[in-house]
Amino acid sequence: MEAESEPYVRLATLRQLHRVVADLNTARSLADTLQAVADGVITGLGYELAAVNLVQPDGDLVVAAVSGSAGAEALLAGRVGSRTAWERRLSMGTRWGELRFIPHTEGWILDDDDVPQWHSGGPQPRFADEWHPGDRLLAPMYSSSDDLLGVIAVDRPRNGRRPGPWGREALQMYAFQAAIAISNARLRANMQRALVRLEREQQALRASEESFRQAFEYAPSGMAIAEMGGDQHGRLLRANDALCRLLGRPASAMRRYSFSDLVHPDDIGLLLRTSAEGGRAELRLARRDGSYVWVSLRNSVVADAADGPRFLLTHVEDIEERKRHELQLAHRASHDALTGLPNSAELRTRLSARLCDRPPSRDGETYALDGAAGSAYGPAAGVETDENGFRTDGFDAPFGPPGSAFDGHVHTVAPAEEQPDDGTKGLAVLFCDLDGFKSINDRFGHHTGDAVLIEVARRLTHGVRDGDTVARLGGDEFVVLADGLGRADAQDLAVRLRNAIIPPIRVDGRAVRVGASFGIGWAGCGMSAEEVLQSADQRMYVEKRSRAGRAHRRAG
Repeated sequence: MEAESEPYVRLATLRQLHRVVADLNTARSLADTLQAVADGVITGLGYELAAVNLVQPDGDLVVAAVSGSAGAEALLAGRVGSRTAWERRLSMGTRWGELRFIPHTEGWILDDDDVPQWHSGGPQPRFADEWHPGDRLLAPMYSSSDDLLGVIAVDRPRNGRRPGPWGREALQMYAFQAAIAISNARLRANMQRALVRLEREQQALRASEESFRQAFEYAPSGMAIAEMGGDQHGRLLRANDALCRLLGRPASAMRRYSFSDLVHPDDIGLLLRTSAEGGRAELRLARRDGSYVWVSLRNSVVADAADGPRFLLTHVEDIEERKRHELQLAHRASHDALTGLPNSAELRTRLSARLCDRPPSRDGETYALDGAAGSAYGPAAGVETDENGFRTDGFDAPFGPPGSAFDGHVHTVAPAEEQPDDGTKGLAVLFCDLDGFKSINDRFGHHTGDAVLIEVARRLTHGVRDGDTVARLGGDEFVVLADGLGRADAQDLAVRLRNAIIPPIRVDGRAVRVGASFGIGWAGCGMSAEEVLQSADQRMYVEKRSRAGRAHRRAG
């Protein structure tokens, strides 16, 4: 079984990786982007030294940026290595996906070639996966047409070990994003030069317009020009071929839309909040076939002439692949590796989303918070509202003080304890602990134990409704969140799930049985997720002791 802390480590690494990838897109020039790429390896990936080698027009590679060591920067920056020597390196060693790892046992033959290199000192490795001072790890960067853009060389992992599968995947994904950032920086530089020529060279306006048109039409990523101001504000005037291909729509059809017509309904608010000058957003746009594609929008304002009308220039980058990787990584970080169920952290997140710190009062209202008029539930500073609490600036999102008709939070109320069932529905929390699992694990081994846990997870999942949550808390403990149940409904559900678990489970031709004890708790506003789970856990142990006592009396 995987260590319980691994998903948290991966999630922290993913967050750091997201931050450094975001920094790549904030750099304004190619030089800033290259330095940001090198710095991101140090701050986000856990290495102490990184060098970015960029392909020059003649094919050779120059050390364009170094991070992590002033001495290494002084020695390496600006030096050139031949393309032949680099291709030799990229054909050697061990392939880790797109990465190339050259261990010191093979890399010694490269000590005398013309590639600039820095050898760090340090003790000799004591075990197999420890990093050797002579080890080399290279991350090639390729353009969208699979041409080599450059190579990121890294050294001295902070943990002193060769990167495992997770570290390799992170470095490979980072190199992929760095290649996009470098290509975009070059594209932005070309665009900016074209715009400068439009402003400074009035007599060469026609030639500059043609240069801009070609940069726009033949850009490898999508671009669009839209109107600014007036009745047709936001309507697309032109869309390049890359954007038309991305959305599966002809250019003539694109001119009938604005981005607000194409954006996913859940992303319309994000689009409206994106500023015209320098605004950035990651959202989904509709394709012609009805599907949606993740894109990154970047806006800038351009003028037709010095005093002419202004237009909105939007760069649209396809980030579907990156988003898919991010979702996969996020799923791994929030789900149990063995059963595929939500893990303990995800369970607490889902449960906390239903709770707030304001318990319901006897009359069904909520207690007011101190200073409620200035809380997060009230109007934002400087926003005018009408007498009903609605904004007067065109946004129809209602809001109000806690407990009012416009409070956006739906409060969770637990059914009354030790009273007749009055039909109140609530969020039931069923804490399940398997009986007899430890003896199976000890007798038949972890392989059989894992198979039992997987089958129990499957039976629990099939025994609940769509929309209910079945999570693995850890070990042989599971938790079910089922909303809209009364006390009798929750008891019936616990019985059904227990009966689903009891039948024999066949593993490698052997039938094994486990039982289950269920404790039923109720979530309610005013409680924390930990308090809810602890309540259900305690009731489970009461039920377990009660059932054990009944079994002992029958045996006696």
